[in-house]
Amino acid sequence: MKLLFMSGSDRIAAWRAVLADLAPEIELVDANGPHDPDEIEFALVWQYPPGALKRYRNLRLVSSLGAGIDHLLRDPDFPAGVPFVRLVDPTLTSGMVEYALAATLRYHRQMVEYAAFQAQAQWHPLPAPTTSKRRVGVAGVGEIGGAVARAIAGLGFDVAGWSRRAKTDLPFPVFAGSNGWKPFLARTDILICVLPLTDATRGLLDAACFAALPPGAFVVNIARGKHVNAADLLAALDSGHLAHATLDVTDPEPLPAEHPFWRHPKVTLTPHIASLTDPRTAAPQVVANIRNCLAGKPLANVVDRANGY
Repeated sequence: MKLLFMSGSDRIAAWRAVLADLAPEIELVDANGPHDPDEIEFALVWQYPPGALKRYRNLRLVSSLGAGIDHLLRDPDFPAGVPFVRLVDPTLTSGMVEYALAATLRYHRQMVEYAAFQAQAQWHPLPAPTTSKRRVGVAGVGEIGGAVARAIAGLGFDVAGWSRRAKTDLPFPVFAGSNGWKPFLARTDILICVLPLTDATRGLLDAACFAALPPGAFVVNIARGKHVNAADLLAALDSGHLAHATLDVTDPEPLPAEHPFWRHPKVTLTPHIASLTDPRTAAPQVVANIRNCLAGKPLANVVDRANGY
């Protein structure tokens, strides 16, 4: 069987090597090379051009190369009736947890302030912070966000989550829906965005959101760049209401060289590297879904188009 590989950033050679050992019956086909579209039954994709899949008339399943699936949802020509699944990979999750922990500890231990003191050659100890009094809010407590929140809570921080729907199965309070958004923000000193990008969450981190955070709050976005209204974030940082922002994702990507985020003293940028897909841990899930599809068995992590995740 043939699995189409369509990605501008992932390495097909690494996937081909893993699949050769794991599932030799699967032939990985490079979308940029010669191939017969009618022979393709499965596709493994990431940030592909909208409409690029419509010529594959025999597709049975499309798998995302990452946890995000907004690139699939925004394709108006996505083949009708074809299911698509997101990747839930332990390596992806652990990378996101590590990044969120690093950003949280950097802010909590006042490393931003100490870096400024160093630049001015100032020896200026600050009062020691109390971990249990630092309130961290994780927006989006699904598979990845829940792991992020649990890890941060495990260090003794006062953690709460926010979700579109009520959740009672997590070991920390979760605010829910539009009624819970502002109360959630009001108790959050460090806001970490791990939300899926949907019509409801696009631009959610805006002037109203930042104003609802306590003065001196920090913002960390490891979800999607379109969650943030860039002008509103810059205004909140320049006014002093927000202390600092860490952005692993931007809109657009790559960020143009002239964008003010690059040189803003209160912004830390990284190039969408909070977590990267590792074929060695991700491929088993892709293979399992292909085999289940062929056998008529249920698929794992199927995306609900109505919900957008």
